[in-house]
Amino acid sequence: MPGNDPKPLGIKLHKRSRELELEYAGGERYTLPCEYLRVYSPSAEVRGHGSGQETLQTGKMNVGISAINPVGRYALQLVFDDGHDTGLYSWDYLHELCTQQSRLWQNYLDRLEEAGANRDPDVQVMHFQP
Repeated sequence: MPGNDPKPLGIKLHKRSRELELEYAGGERYTLPCEYLRVYSPSAEVRGHGSGQETLQTGKMNVGISAINPVGRYALQLVFDDGHDTGLYSWDYLHELCTQQSRLWQNYLDRLEEAGANRDPDVQVMHFQP
């Protein structure tokens, strides 16, 4: 990217499809589902305070974004309709989420499966020992 500046030129929230669209210099355009942004929130509630302290987010399939607030010239605060609003998404972190979306999303799905958890808030997964 010119100047190596990861700040998007355009940001559009598509409430109906629950997606955030980011446009960068050079024509790069990414569409990130709100669920993806929520489960990868940079907040301490999600990431913990150190390696290995992450909290797996489950049941976030239908989450949306109700507000986007700029934080200085370096980040966005995304306010999710499930009440979560403590993560500050720096321009660098947002760009990483854009460029690493496939890998990060698969990692999340793998962690859900390992935990026997579900993306759907209306589905409870139970395992029984024979």
